[in-house]
Parts: sequence; C-alpha cells; structure tokens
Amino acid sequence: MSSSRPGLRLTACLLNISEARRKYIVENVAKAALLEKNGQKHHEVSVLNIFSDQDYNRSVITIAASVEELGNSILAACVEAFRSIDMEVQEGIHPCLGAVDLIPIYPLSGVRVEECGAVARSLAENLVERVPGCSVFLFGEADLPEKRSLVQRRKQLGWFTRRDFSALEPDLGVAPARRCGLTGIGASPYVMNCNVTIDSQDLALGQEIASAIRGSNVNGLKGVQTMAFPHEGKIEIACNVESFEEQEVKESSEDSRYMAYSVLGDHFYYTSPHYIEAQVKKLASDQGIGTIGRALIGFTPQECKDCAEHAIKEHIGEFWKIRGGVFM
Repeated sequence: MSSSRPGLRLTACLLNISEARRKYIVENVAKAALLEKNGQKHHEVSVLNIFSDQDYNRSVITIAASVEELGNSILAACVEAFRSIDMEVQEGIHPCLGAVDLIPIYPLSGVRVEECGAVARSLAENLVERVPGCSVFLFGEADLPEKRSLVQRRKQLGWFTRRDFSALEPDLGVAPARRCGLTGIGASPYVMNCNVTIDSQDLALGQEIASAIRGSNVNGLKGVQTMAFPHEGKIEIACNVESFEEQEVKESSEDSRYMAYSVLGDHFYYTSPHYIEAQVKKLASDQGIGTIGRALIGFTPQECKDCAEHAIKEHIGEFWKIRGGVFM
C-alpha cells in the first residue's frame, strides 16, 4: 500500500549536464538525486527520464519531486556532477558553459512558479557554498527583480559561442573555475525540448529553417526557441518549447497549433510538437528536402505530471528504468 501523502505538491527539474559519453557518470548523477544525506532513498523523488546525446555530449535528467524535497535532491545530483565532469576537457557540439549547465525548475501541480523561483534561489545559494569554484547566473522567477528570461541571460553571457570563462560575471559565487564553468539556475512555466531532423548536411539551410520558426520572428511559432546543429550526419533543428499564458488562445478542433494545461487554476499553452514538425517539414520541402523524424526529449507538461504522480505514489525512484533505459 502506498504511503505517499495526499495533496503532494509536485515540481520538476530538467537537469542539463555536460556529459553523455560516459553512461556511468550520467547514471551516478541521476542516482545521487534519489538519496538523502544519510544514504536512505527519498520517498518523494523520482528520476523520470534520462536523455543522453553523444554528439552534443549533453544529458538531460528529468527529476520530479515534492517542492519540499526538490532542492536537496538537485543539490546532491549537482555535487556528483561537479565531482565527475571537468569543463577543461569537455568536448561536444552543443553550446555549454558549465559542467552542470542548466537547472530549470517547473511547477507540475499544487505549486506556483513563484515558489519554484524561491526554491531555485535557495538552491543557488547552497550550491555555491557546497561546491568550491561553482558560480551561478539566475533567470526567470529566480532572477529578482528583473525576471530576465533564459534566452536573455544566455545572450548576455555569450552562452552560444563562449568557452572562455575568465571574463564571466556570475550572480552568485566567485569567478567561474575552469573545471566547473558557469551554471544557470531558474524557474518558469514548463519548457519542453523538441527536435526535428532534416535530411540534409547543409547547416546554413538548417539555420534558415530554425530562424523562420523562431518565436522572435514575426511569422514564427509562439514560445519556440531554436538552434540548428550537425547531428549524426544530418542537421537537427533543436527547439525549446516554452509555455505561455495567452487570453486570446482558444482550444478548438480547427486550431491544432496549441496544447493547453493548467496548474492551480493558471492556464498555460504551448505550441504542439506535431505542429512544429509540420512547419519544419513544410520549410524543408520548399527546398526539396525531407525530414527524418521528431524527438520529444522527455515529456509534455501533462505527461510529466502524470508520470511524477504515479512514480512517487508507487515509490519508483528509478522510473527511467521501467521505460527501457535511456529514452526520449
């Protein structure tokens, strides 16, 4: 019989670490998230998913937990990651600044994004105190009072191109140590990762398609941030799909662009991964190119909530293993 308490207030973190080629390190980081200081397993924490990409040399570990447990769980995972990953020798085609590159925290149920921001700020303070050489920049609800977005902060820091840490100015911690690099910590409504591969090796074409669907483009897709990368001999259009609140958006059978979900009565929308794939396919087709497929890295917001509730209710800490290991 489950002993999970009623009314569990759930959050998720899609922990991005700069390692994928050494599977044992990635799994050690995931397992560290499940243990309390005394070595006992957290009852209200589950690792739902591990996605690792060899070319990117980057892994995304989806950790779900009660809001009370999430900060300690992420802290333990980060300590293990910093112990095992050295940015001085790290190689991969995906931009990154830190051994632990990104710690975004999202509300799933019973929690507002502002509370996730408080968890993120507390975690940032604990992390720079716990790990010598660790330094942090804040974004979203953790970045008070400005609440600058992750995209804004990355542009300011040169995340897309920089690998020299010496001139970076963190929000917390000392100047970044070369081994640790710089870590982004923040909170926002849920952000998905959705990638579409085009059947081409033409990076310029991929960048053109990425630019066309980017949300900042006048004709782009709302809430979609994009980059194009060489990947497994083809070009991958990598998309961060942000949730947004929009009064004008209405669900209807005629409009398949947006999906909806709610947290504590707040209604959010996001551009459908199917619609993103269709738009990339159309733009590629206009250039005589096909697409190979779409990869949703992890879960939609509703899927993440459902899996988290099940995993924690049933005390399944290593939930990713029942889904066949590393999966999308």
